[in-house]
Amino acid sequence: MATSPSEHPRRPATPGTPGPQGRSARSARPSPYVDLSRADWSRPRDRSASPLSAEQVERLRGLGDVIDLTEVRDVYLPLCDLLRLHIDAARQLRARVGGFLGGPQPPTPFVVGIAGSVAVGKSTVARLLRALLAQGPEGYRVALVPTDGFLLPNAELERRGLMRRKGFPESYDRRALTRFVAEVKSGRPEVSAPVYSHLVYDIVPGERETVERPDILILEGLNVLQQPPPGRVGVADYFDFSVYVDARVGDIESWYLERFLALRATAFQDPLSYFRKYAEISQEAALDFARNIWREVNGPNLVDNIAPTRGRASLVLRKGPDHTVQGLRLRKL
Repeated sequence: MATSPSEHPRRPATPGTPGPQGRSARSARPSPYVDLSRADWSRPRDRSASPLSAEQVERLRGLGDVIDLTEVRDVYLPLCDLLRLHIDAARQLRARVGGFLGGPQPPTPFVVGIAGSVAVGKSTVARLLRALLAQGPEGYRVALVPTDGFLLPNAELERRGLMRRKGFPESYDRRALTRFVAEVKSGRPEVSAPVYSHLVYDIVPGERETVERPDILILEGLNVLQQPPPGRVGVADYFDFSVYVDARVGDIESWYLERFLALRATAFQDPLSYFRKYAEISQEAALDFARNIWREVNGPNLVDNIAPTRGRASLVLRKGPDHTVQGLRLRKL
């Protein structure tokens, strides 16, 4: 189970709470970001109602996440507006480059990366963006691919002694992931990715997910903003826009433990579940296991690998204790 840590002596600093003018106390320092309050982010736009119903939003949200039509209207519709601006600008630039080169340039997908801790709600953000962009007036063809499919199979993780580091950068087939995004970005007609099962906690042998020339590819995962080794190209080098879903680590820890208990009462009950045994022991024993994984695995992964990539994102969504987005940091153009 991948997640993010509780309070930790090496925890990186997090953005301050936006003030009345949409700027935090940190804004006095030189920064590539502009800090926005939720009101500043949502107020300037006169937009139509959400294309999604309350029932559709409910189906899209992850276990333990909290989201409603107000959150969609205030946060995610403006984000889709911003993405459309970027997509239009990218297409205009490609057309002008074609004129410069003396011939039209082939269309390429617009790639959006979404990073952050498991249990912070990034999967819900990814699903919402896919649904909102696909149902918009442009009729975008949107593909969503989680990076879980590029985890090394459990047998290989065991062979390398990495099972206790599942979710860390070294537990992924990073070359395969980068090659997949590069091939999609290049406009190949069909590109396939491995499929991961959260039920059995492993790659599904022989199963592939095929992406066929989408207008937009959304890639969601813990470490998608990681910098590559020196001299190498990384997956984030192919992103046109990226989002980091952020929250205080104490809040994320609480969400993770709550989600673990919810899974214990639902998915873990399945006889095929990798975590079946935690549905059969006492709740306190199960919580002890979850806290231990948090402390020894997911905490260090967040502190050392995930949170340091926050400064590479185009946009940071800052959640409060109730899972709602309270502030945002937008990279200046």
